[in-house]
Amino acid sequence: MRRRVVVGAGVLLVVAGIAVALTDPFAGSPPAANGASDNGTATSTATIARQDLSQQTQVSATLGYADSSTVSLPGGTAPATLEQAQQSAAAAEQTLAADRRALAQAQAAVEADLRKISVDCRGGNAAEAGSSQQSGGSAGPCAADAQAVTTDRQSVTSANIKVQADERALTAAAATLSQSEASAATYGQNAVYTMLPKVGQVVRRGHPLYAIGGQPAFLFYGRVPASRAFMPGMSPGADVAELNRNLRGYGAPSGDAFTSATTIAIERFQSQHHLAATGRLPLGSVAFEPGAIRVTSVTPTMGSAAQPGAVLGVTSTRRVVTIALDASQQTSVKVGDPVVITLPDSSTTPGHVSYVGTVATAPSDQSSSDSPTIEVDVTAEHPAATGRLDQAPVDVSITTATVRNVLAVPVNALVALAGGGYAVEEVKPTGARQLVGVSVGLFDDSAGMVEVSGSGLAAGQRIVVPSES
Repeated sequence: MRRRVVVGAGVLLVVAGIAVALTDPFAGSPPAANGASDNGTATSTATIARQDLSQQTQVSATLGYADSSTVSLPGGTAPATLEQAQQSAAAAEQTLAADRRALAQAQAAVEADLRKISVDCRGGNAAEAGSSQQSGGSAGPCAADAQAVTTDRQSVTSANIKVQADERALTAAAATLSQSEASAATYGQNAVYTMLPKVGQVVRRGHPLYAIGGQPAFLFYGRVPASRAFMPGMSPGADVAELNRNLRGYGAPSGDAFTSATTIAIERFQSQHHLAATGRLPLGSVAFEPGAIRVTSVTPTMGSAAQPGAVLGVTSTRRVVTIALDASQQTSVKVGDPVVITLPDSSTTPGHVSYVGTVATAPSDQSSSDSPTIEVDVTAEHPAATGRLDQAPVDVSITTATVRNVLAVPVNALVALAGGGYAVEEVKPTGARQLVGVSVGLFDDSAGMVEVSGSGLAAGQRIVVPSES
């Protein structure tokens, strides 16, 4: 803007055929009675004053809502698959219990055989048993007992091998069940959406976002996504801490541990919403967002199959003005800079820069000649004044610099000197005119004023400016 003003002033003077030297070309020439100078250009006078000036950057922007994100349906273990895992674990437990009983019975038989041997093989019975075997006669009680011990010990070995195999199978089934429970989901293969919100709808904590098979997914506040099912026995974590905070009104404890009080709080919440009070929240039961959300898009349709992935496009309810600022202007804008937002109805409202991006984004069209841009966010001081429009075009005037109590003159009072630099044309009390060299500072485009300084300047001096007529 400063360059445009300077160049424009210079061109105007060249076209008018004026070449001004540092000496006063009007010395000794009285002003015209009507205020016009003797070069034929209509003029008037202004007064040098002390005032505050500010410099603005005018940009186009978009008014909408902040914090775009996506609410997704997490993948998890279907209820039928979880039930199968539960049945497999139960069957493994039953098999192990039966085989352990068989092993105990085999061990008891061996112990009984050993007790019998201790009786039958005492004294001469052991010798008789040996003689009978050598003579080919029938075996005595001692020999029969020894044979029974051998057979029962083989049974113990077989039973023990089977029990060990059962224990490994149970361990595997328990691990599968644990994983299935941790990733348990509310929906199965044939589940469909039975409730979806409308675009523009605002959803707050404790209210349903959508429903699958009649089971709603509730909005809770938090920044850690729900990546596992909430249930007794789960390990502590930030997700559990978020859950407890959201259920504080239902008696949930503080901290990041899932306790019996957490279970009771879930049951109370479920009962209030007319759901089965299971004390558990499978994946898909709740979704965490930092605060209330506004729905911007809905991916599935009513009755469509529920599949892991995006369900809703959402934003926060916080109003924001987003600027795609030329990356070369990044250093001229900083967080906290005051702004004036011109709304679509031409009304204005104040605000401030709340975010300045540090990563430049190239134009999506590689053949475009547009420069890379950075994102700059503006927050309105009175959000309600911005209405409810989304993605609406607005104009923003960013105040990038301010000076206080400086000498200022209208920009069009500057005279470009032939040797370089600027001057203003002072009108003395006698009516005589002379050029006074000035140094220019900050340009206030909105006020049409410029900061000036120089040894011959003082507040209250009258200077020549082009006449508005």
